[in-house]
Amino acid sequence: MSNRLDLMSRRRLFEVAGAGAAGLVIGDAAIAQGRYAPPSRIDTGSVEGGKVKFPAWRAPADTPSGPTPAPMPPEQRVGFAIVGLGRLALEEILPAFAESMKAKPVALVSGSPEKLHTVAAQYGIKPESCYSYESFDTIRDNPEVKVVYIVLPNAMHREYCERAAKAGKHVLTEKPMSVTSRDGQAMVDACKRAGVQLMVAYRIQYEPYNRRAMQFVRDAKFGRLVGFHGINVQTVAADGAQQWRQKKAMAGGGSLFDIGLYCLNTARFVTGEEPVEIYATTYSPPNDPRFAEVEETISFMLRFPSSTIANCFASYGGRDDKHQRLNLETAVLDMPNVYQYQGQQLTVTAREQDATSENRLVLAPKNQFATEIDHMADCVITGRKPYTPGEEGVQDHKMMEAIYESAHAGRPVKLERIDGKDMFRGPPLKQDA
Repeated sequence: MSNRLDLMSRRRLFEVAGAGAAGLVIGDAAIAQGRYAPPSRIDTGSVEGGKVKFPAWRAPADTPSGPTPAPMPPEQRVGFAIVGLGRLALEEILPAFAESMKAKPVALVSGSPEKLHTVAAQYGIKPESCYSYESFDTIRDNPEVKVVYIVLPNAMHREYCERAAKAGKHVLTEKPMSVTSRDGQAMVDACKRAGVQLMVAYRIQYEPYNRRAMQFVRDAKFGRLVGFHGINVQTVAADGAQQWRQKKAMAGGGSLFDIGLYCLNTARFVTGEEPVEIYATTYSPPNDPRFAEVEETISFMLRFPSSTIANCFASYGGRDDKHQRLNLETAVLDMPNVYQYQGQQLTVTAREQDATSENRLVLAPKNQFATEIDHMADCVITGRKPYTPGEEGVQDHKMMEAIYESAHAGRPVKLERIDGKDMFRGPPLKQDA
């Protein structure tokens, strides 16, 4: 009975709506006839420079809204080829294109025909834009592909970077950029010869909370940065010895290369400086096949020209923990989940008159992969140098080589002093300019 009444009610609603709609005049004519109040500019916004913009509609006490998204038309977006269809590519990178404003996936490269067919169907990639590793060089004939995004084991980065550059394609490579500083420099040189851009996917340098911490330090908002503490820990499965990350020839190193690099690169990014001294130590459980070739745990100290000391710790032996703390003269910045793909936080602890305050900053989240992909696309469109170019990756390799040297020798390693800020980065991001 109740279902019948519901059905009769819906029919009556549609009849009334239909009758009303028959005589309803919509749009400007309806406004002119007084049926609707005219909208204000606050509600309608305006189009400026090809973008829709709205004036502020909240009082100054509330956090303002961000800019209205202004994605480029699909046909104008920069086409990316994803090389390697492993976990990172399928779980993070390809889904991130849905949040991209300037880029789109147009080609895939994989050694698995089954994965190629499946993923291409999911993302609308043309069959002719699916390549094996053997046929990769024919990507030069695909005008849709502007950028090759390398998501392969570290030891394969150099080969596919050089092949992509030879094909006339720009290159975005995952970190670390290779397995040695020599290979990294070869990648830089290959891209320069070919006249294409090379960028390393240091997503942390584009992530809002880390960028805010960097700005606090650079502006000396809370005085001098005294200490930086970075922790990046996660576990490896019991049969993890089969993973490529546990093979030195493929990975280049253990926890340092994979997760400790986040601590190293972020310390350099936050300070803008290069270390003048490094001291490190490593540990691997004896008789554990997972760590027969690479280290399980590494701890290292960096001393910077400003006298800031960074203490960094990375391990494959403990439960997931990705935490960062900055000790400044008048405040402490506490940053849980700092190297995660999402869930970052930032709490500022400082004096508040005769009390202590703990203020948690809440920033609008951004997809880190979409943000870095869009930056690469913008560099292709404008011709500007990436913020994290190949030179930034080479410098990290030199630092990691010094870290291993110190750990093996059991003593600090002195480094040549490099004065200036951001000596290996490209121009500041637009919001920092």
